Amino acid sequence: MTILAYDLGASSGRALLGRLTDRRIEVEELHRFGNDPVQVASRLQWDILRLYHEIKQGLLKAKHRGVTPTSLAIDSWAVDFGLIGRHGELLGNPYHYRDPHTDGVMEEVLGRVPRDDIFARTGIQFLPFNTIYQLAALTKADHPLLASAERLLMIPDLLRYFLTGEQLSEFSNATTTQLYNPTTGDWDRTLLEQLDVPSSLFARVINPGTHAGQLLPSVSAELGIGRIPVIAVAEHDTGSAVAAVPALERSFAYLSCGTWSLMGTEIEQPVLTEQALRYNFTNEGGVGRTYRLLKNIMGLWLVQELKREWDRQGVVYTFSELVQLADQARPFGAFIDPDDPSFLHAGDMLPRIRHYCVQTGQKAPEEPGEVVRCILESLALKYRYVFELTEQLAGHRFGGLHMVGGGIQNQLLCQWTANAIGKPVWAGPAEGSAIGNLAVQWLAAGEFRDIREARSVIRDSFPIDVYEPQQQDAWEDAYGTFKRVCRLG
Repeated sequence: MTILAYDLGASSGRALLGRLTDRRIEVEELHRFGNDPVQVASRLQWDILRLYHEIKQGLLKAKHRGVTPTSLAIDSWAVDFGLIGRHGELLGNPYHYRDPHTDGVMEEVLGRVPRDDIFARTGIQFLPFNTIYQLAALTKADHPLLASAERLLMIPDLLRYFLTGEQLSEFSNATTTQLYNPTTGDWDRTLLEQLDVPSSLFARVINPGTHAGQLLPSVSAELGIGRIPVIAVAEHDTGSAVAAVPALERSFAYLSCGTWSLMGTEIEQPVLTEQALRYNFTNEGGVGRTYRLLKNIMGLWLVQELKREWDRQGVVYTFSELVQLADQARPFGAFIDPDDPSFLHAGDMLPRIRHYCVQTGQKAPEEPGEVVRCILESLALKYRYVFELTEQLAGHRFGGLHMVGGGIQNQLLCQWTANAIGKPVWAGPAEGSAIGNLAVQWLAAGEFRDIREARSVIRDSFPIDVYEPQQQDAWEDAYGTFKRVCRLG
């Protein structure tokens, strides 16, 4: 049974064919493409029609291989959306979550609706680019697009709509908006009313594993293919990545590692306690109406931005070269809190890192290897900090950490994470989001009984690298310094 998964990240997208034979999963990359945001005057936007074009290219490549997928599905990053007008057409390009139009808006919203009320209603962490604050920014600006909109669709919902004509919202991504109420199991209409956002904008919410239409006749005719069924998987890519965690135990800790790092555990019911609010954790939807109790960590975005900066200056390094330089640099030279707000926006990352170090009484890193080492060590130590908070909130001590996603190709970061948490790291699979996407499609087709069976097959199908902790005394000392420098309790 061959199916097609589209996994769209914040910097690139890919189409993968998945085959399930003899209780083994085989994955073949069919198409890979860039996903660069586009700066137009003061606005940073997604080139959504280019992404739709690339999705069609993936279908054409499957056709040219003589492959007719049994189904297809799309997962992507969260919080961003497109607006559909009364004629069913897209109203403008979606804004990028790093666009500055939301600067200061979260604080304004919290001045109108108390923080603890929003958390009790949604269970979602407070991030300045959440959908709720993007909508509040459009409302504040009296934006004409919002006035003309009849439907809001998250990015994978939007692309699925282009393919099928069906306007539906998928559960895992709906929860990330900070507008979905897990207690009532629907959009929070009281909260929407408080923010002057019409609830009619929001489509019916469907579960991961739901059949969500088939290719429109016009799409089938254009591409010369059949009307392939389209499945709504866990369309937030982290939800798909967690579905692919090859854990045998029911309670496990995971880190989905890429442009963003997302660390947490899977739970049956959201944790809406005062402690979860204080730690700014989130409760995002998962497969089987589970929840992902997790926290966002800035991730490898910091290194990606540095590389872009150096590339523009004509100083070109590959990522593997930067990791090698970091490995050769002096250990524990300086630390940053990867989640400091100064690191959120694009551009000028190097001077901001150096400024942070000087402001916290440290010697700023100079050479590329020193800067990258500062980032990677700081990430590993922040992982430990969030790992321990996760254990507190879950009331469970984890035996180690499952790492999935493209970031696990950075073996140095995997080893340093094991060193930092003092427990084993099990790394794999690298294409976690795409594999989770495939797994939920097979669940929808009845090929797996449940997600535990899917995870067992994933574990048997892909290699898992094990990293045992090393240099414990040095990393323990570094952790104390990191918490003091970053003012973490």
